Amino acid sequence: MVSASEALKRLQEGNLRFASNERGPDNFLSHAQRAELASGQEPFAIILGCSDSRVPAEMVFDQGLGDLFVIRVAGNIVAPSQVGSVEFAAGRFGTRLVVVLGHSQCGAILATLEELRRPTENQSRNLRSIVDRVRPSVETLLATDLRNDEEALVTHAVRANVRASVNQLRHGSPLLEQLVQEDGLVIVGAEYSLASGVVEFFDAAPLAA
Repeated sequence: MVSASEALKRLQEGNLRFASNERGPDNFLSHAQRAELASGQEPFAIILGCSDSRVPAEMVFDQGLGDLFVIRVAGNIVAPSQVGSVEFAAGRFGTRLVVVLGHSQCGAILATLEELRRPTENQSRNLRSIVDRVRPSVETLLATDLRNDEEALVTHAVRANVRASVNQLRHGSPLLEQLVQEDGLVIVGAEYSLASGVVEFFDAAPLAA
């Protein structure tokens, strides 16, 4: 089993390679490796990320087949199916690191802020379910001075939404709570920069140079 600290180090190192336009030699999969993976998997990290086409977790962290258990949903929100997916991977595969990965200029965040400012009529209930899960973490920001600085508002909203999702995973599942308390499961938040390709982890020390 890969510890949470080792898993985090692998992700940080992989992201450094990605942001530097490099790629690790171990990520070129042979036919033999693919056949081996067909019989089972042991992902070393769980990534709950946004569905945005610009943020594919395996590429962002320079990892290959079988390395990451990836859950993607618009706005990296936490609903029962996402919680269940994390529980499944942590329980079945012994994966000990969960990363909630948000990103700059997230469309779900922008859509939520727009909806809070100018509510629409007859919005799809499915789209509203996403907005409603993002809403609690960002609507209070509109009552602060940030409402006058759009760029800062979006940045703070993205991070607030990531932290809310982290909190939901840490405290919204008895199984995950038990794994955190007794079995070394670690749940952290992170933000990917579309411009630089760099991932900043909120609750972890930066990788030493």
